[in-house]
Amino acid sequence: MSAGKDKETEIIMRDGWIRVGASTPAVVVADPAANTEKILEEIAVMSQEKCRIMVFPELAVTAYTCGDLFAQTELLDEAERQLLRIARETESCDALIFAGFPLRTGGKLYNTAAVLNHGRILGFVPKKYLPNYNEFYEARQFTKAPDSVRMIRWHGQEIPFGTDLLFACSSVPDLVVAAEICEDLWAPDSPDIHHALAGASVLVNLSASNELIGKYEYRRSLVATRSASLVSAYIYCSSGTGESTQDLVFGGHRMIAENGTMLAESERFLNPDESSHTITEIDVSRLATERRKMTTFPGACDTPEGKRYLTVPFDLALSETPLSRTYDPHPFVPSDPAVRARRCEEILNIQTLGLVKRLSHIHAGHVVLGISGGLDSTLALLVCVRAFDRLKLPRKNILAVTMPCFGTTNRTYTNACSLVRETGAELREINIEKAVRRHFSDIGQDPEVHDAAYENSQARERTQILMDLANQNGGIVIGTGDLSESALGWATYNGDHMSMYGVNATIPKTLVRYLIDWYAGSQSSRALEKTLRDILDTPVSPELLPPTQNGTISQKTEDLVGPYELHDFFLYYLLRAGFAPHKIRKIACLTFQGRYDEETIDKWLHVFCRRFFSQQFKRSCMPDGPKVGSVALSPRGDLRMPSDASAAAWLKDLDR
Repeated sequence: MSAGKDKETEIIMRDGWIRVGASTPAVVVADPAANTEKILEEIAVMSQEKCRIMVFPELAVTAYTCGDLFAQTELLDEAERQLLRIARETESCDALIFAGFPLRTGGKLYNTAAVLNHGRILGFVPKKYLPNYNEFYEARQFTKAPDSVRMIRWHGQEIPFGTDLLFACSSVPDLVVAAEICEDLWAPDSPDIHHALAGASVLVNLSASNELIGKYEYRRSLVATRSASLVSAYIYCSSGTGESTQDLVFGGHRMIAENGTMLAESERFLNPDESSHTITEIDVSRLATERRKMTTFPGACDTPEGKRYLTVPFDLALSETPLSRTYDPHPFVPSDPAVRARRCEEILNIQTLGLVKRLSHIHAGHVVLGISGGLDSTLALLVCVRAFDRLKLPRKNILAVTMPCFGTTNRTYTNACSLVRETGAELREINIEKAVRRHFSDIGQDPEVHDAAYENSQARERTQILMDLANQNGGIVIGTGDLSESALGWATYNGDHMSMYGVNATIPKTLVRYLIDWYAGSQSSRALEKTLRDILDTPVSPELLPPTQNGTISQKTEDLVGPYELHDFFLYYLLRAGFAPHKIRKIACLTFQGRYDEETIDKWLHVFCRRFFSQQFKRSCMPDGPKVGSVALSPRGDLRMPSDASAAAWLKDLDR
């Protein structure tokens, strides 16, 4: 391998993406030579596409529907000649290839996956569970897999034969592949479970699954769910319409799933003479990260499976490949409107029930919150309204306080007042300008110097008022800050950073908008909806600096700290996926291409990394709040991070 290739391999090893393909060739029943031609054609095409794992259907060399012709020596002899041809003609192919093949050994016939790499046959993986019910009669022709791996002599080669085989890539340690065949997936004690426990990160299934009414949905659910429960990638490849239609029809269903997400899926029912393939990239490093985090996912060395499996090494000289898979620019927000609506209702229910339990436990019949006319305080008020309705408490017991000062604009003030009136909560206005100016005088702060003390004095004055009002009313202060602000530390310590229960603590800013939008469209009156729509159209701002001469907001948060859609994207892939900064940068540049240039992404990713580390001290003492999603920053649960941790390694990785 050249020095240039070494560098490319290092890039892929660090990033963990592997391009994989599943192919359904146009087979001719009982004609291994014709089938091999189609298999080799598909290998050539997928090689051009830089696929590094290629999966073909069950018994692809002969076709699955040969029936009792599998007892014919001529068919089996020809199949062997053609498998040797595939090995010979793929010597220069840089891929791990799985092809269905009928193997004669020990006086029996086995339905196997032949595994090839650089012209070598690395192993034969036999089918463990032979269906012999309904339309299937495999036990008539084949023998089930033996209980343990053994070496067999096949055409002058010593080759591993057995179900318990792992194929481990020497250049990508996280890439460990194992195979099963069709019915194995449907069985209660599926081999893929043992494969994953033994360390396989990628599971392949060579299948011949016929089409029946309703079977497609079940099969799809099975693959997606199995990839999730085993924290793995799953490549499923089934036979197509070229198979015999004497009694059955095969649709050529192909799926590539990763940890519960269906990355790519084929159309079914193509013409019998059409070969087709499905290609995408899987991320084995992300799977490895997920498994390391899960205390319930055992290490391969700690399981009986890990001790009995035989590991077969293979090599890939991987090069940098452009990603074909896409990443959602808003990973916290479902893109499907119907799914998003269900998710919004579920999230609001979690927030509501969290507050209901807290109020019930402390026997509090009142809450106090600051209302600014912005997104976060709006969502918090809506949650309070739902909670009080559940508790059958009067909404007037919700004390919503607007506290205008130097930066308050007429638009946000009007919206805040309208919102409270329309929800039926109690509105109180306390202008804090005099109190803050008195405080400036006490501490010697020049009101013309708009520094951190100028801004934070306002936030702390507001928090003091809310806390004291809660004491007066026998209630608690409801925090309004969201997940995105917490990640960036965009809150005043012991100001809006503090409350007695933070209902928005795990809601990212990009999701806050959709929650309010859903509420406006489904839960509100026309008057309330109008106010909510205007709040959604208002720029995000702390309103701590005086407005412009024409009375509009002068201090826009996203101009100062960066676009929240970028920061939420960075946060998700840092914490949920465990990506390194350079990998986040790579997918961000692809995802937001045409929207943000690379310099902009670099700028705000640097800001995110610096702030995420430097602001941990605020998160270390954040109030209680309900967890609603897979990313949360509570120091009692999801992020136990030291406040004095250095960001140097992350910034160095990004700069490199």
